[in-house]
Amino acid sequence: MQRFPIPLNALHAIEIVARSGALKPAADELGVTIGAVSQHIRRAEARLGVELFERTPQGLRPTASLEEARPLLAGGFASLADGMRALQRPGDSVLTLTLGSVFASRWLIRRLPHFSAQYPGIELRIVATGRLIDLATSDIDCAIRYGDGRWPGVRTEALGCTTFSPVVAPDFPHALEHPSDLGSVPVVDDTATMLSWTRWFEAAGVPMPTLSGPRYSDPILAYDAAFAGQAALLAVDRMTDQAVNDGWLKRPFALSASTNLDYWFVTSTQRRIPRKVAQFREWLLAEMGA
Repeated sequence: MQRFPIPLNALHAIEIVARSGALKPAADELGVTIGAVSQHIRRAEARLGVELFERTPQGLRPTASLEEARPLLAGGFASLADGMRALQRPGDSVLTLTLGSVFASRWLIRRLPHFSAQYPGIELRIVATGRLIDLATSDIDCAIRYGDGRWPGVRTEALGCTTFSPVVAPDFPHALEHPSDLGSVPVVDDTATMLSWTRWFEAAGVPMPTLSGPRYSDPILAYDAAFAGQAALLAVDRMTDQAVNDGWLKRPFALSASTNLDYWFVTSTQRRIPRKVAQFREWLLAEMGA
């Protein structure tokens, strides 16, 4: 019997579709078209003589036989990824981290000299993106993600960033004496944020007014608007602490709201934790005071 009757690229496509329930994530990750992924699945089903997916209105659902095999496929591709990293990176010197642009720019960048001084033998490479990259099959070693921490196939450790509040520039040209005043000044509409103005006003015990102001889909532009004095911004306190301490921003109200969302240090459960990742984790938790 042929050892691999289905090409590895097709197996990889099947594993991604089984995990995500859609063709597009597999196409994006493998750099092929959606049609090519669909063709991989059809050919694999023909060669194996079984259906791998149920076609439902909610997407593609793995059949029982594929669901049983999926952990083996995922583990196999994770091992292949580890093997590639071992071939491409002799030693343990390069650490690749993925995280969102806000944590990278507002907290991490200014502290990287501390990490380099403590671990001069580790070269840190940063992939700043809001996309959730699969840590089991990519060349990413670890991640910092914002959310509720409930992502499949990963270990998570909270970093203690659960409070949030409005911030403005020190020269913000509008008076803010009461939370209701936010209804009469420009407020950033950050379409990418997971923070809730409704939740903050509930914590303030004040009915939420109608808010209006510039809209941004890029969180860095939203922060820039606040720094420029254009509008008020709702932000995670830990991400604005330094700017507030340095006098670049101020909190007009002595009130923060809490959420179940947090920043998390994330690693894959399907891969071992190498020494460089353990060292970065130890440094990060110490710096965050987590």
